[in-house]
Amino acid sequence: MIRYAGEFWPEVIERASGSWLTTTDGRRVLDFTSGQICATIGHNHPRIAAAIERSLNDAVHLNSTMLSTPVLDLAERLVGTLPEGLDRVMLLSTGGEANEAALRMAKLATGGFEVLALTRSWHGMTAGGQSVTFAAGRQGHGPTQPGIFALPAPYAYRCPVRHCDGTCDRTCLEVGFDHYDQQTTGAPAAVIAEPVLSAGGIIVPPPGYFARLTELAHERGMLVILDEAQTGFGRLGTMYGLDQLGITPDFITLSKTLGGGLPISAVVTSAEIEQAAHERGLLYYTSHQSDPLPAAAALAVLEVVEEDDLANRARERGERLEMRLRELAERHESIGEVRGLGLLWGVELVKDRETKEPALELGDAVTKNCEFAGLCMNIVRGGAGGSSACLRIAPPLTVSEDEIDTAAEILDESLAKAEASA
Repeated sequence: MIRYAGEFWPEVIERASGSWLTTTDGRRVLDFTSGQICATIGHNHPRIAAAIERSLNDAVHLNSTMLSTPVLDLAERLVGTLPEGLDRVMLLSTGGEANEAALRMAKLATGGFEVLALTRSWHGMTAGGQSVTFAAGRQGHGPTQPGIFALPAPYAYRCPVRHCDGTCDRTCLEVGFDHYDQQTTGAPAAVIAEPVLSAGGIIVPPPGYFARLTELAHERGMLVILDEAQTGFGRLGTMYGLDQLGITPDFITLSKTLGGGLPISAVVTSAEIEQAAHERGLLYYTSHQSDPLPAAAALAVLEVVEEDDLANRARERGERLEMRLRELAERHESIGEVRGLGLLWGVELVKDRETKEPALELGDAVTKNCEFAGLCMNIVRGGAGGSSACLRIAPPLTVSEDEIDTAAEILDESLAKAEASA
């Protein structure tokens, strides 16, 4: 296998169910990454299995110009969960593809090509998606697309403009747009951002941040793309992250949490933007666009999230997870900060709480210790330069209180062991 992101997990996985993985040797592992934050309703949920089985009898794949009942039903269901005005849907396979399509549509609709994205962001590995991704992967692969500008992330713990101390007052946002104004060639197109910067270290923007970002973008003729790949469908304790932001974006892109483990993504925008992009020659055509099987699985995910009120459950379970993580912070000096929303949390590790020097080696050791003890988490470094070390914790929304307690106990022991060896 080509090593496409460092080393592989040391064991082969044979089965997955709910919050648990089972290796070929029979060892059980508690998955607090939700299979890369995709297994929204747990691994191998029976409703998804049933939807796949129906598709195997009906239709798995069609020509991309053909529409099927699951695709039309999913588009209608998605629009029904979103604010008025977001009523045109394109179904694709990955989050990178969805962001790529949204960026193309924004460029066509505005006539510009300049795009702003936050530092510490992750928007995909396609050419356009990688261009606006600042958390990793920028070095050694050649130039990215022209017209890309970086906004400083609202990272109060390590303020990028050396202004805030613990609470972001949005100065970084004003500075970022001021810098853009001095560099623009006069061809604005879009701003793309995540409600919570996950790969950047679980950075939660402060209240009012997105309202001001939208205002600044629209003043310049830019459209706002909200990337909810990781935050949609209950993850933050509400159906979407945008439900907590007080804005209606021009685009919302969805993936990961939509498929419940299957590859599907969506771009949703307004009728006006869709019409403008169509009239100006929009072309975004892939082999698995509007496939019926993943659409049927996504419908099952939506049904389960709504029927089981998983957004509310994520909020309640998230309170327990936060409590357990803050208890760990009281016992371990290596925890500099705990932050997050719903069932998406980060634990930032430091060598010293005063200097906030990142504990990169400790983070790697804790991750390994957790692996051996039966807990899957991952360490995110938050930037191409490795300027932080944050444990990212994102269990399935179906996680139980006992599973949260088990994970906290394993993390406690793993931290203690790594600290003793440091």
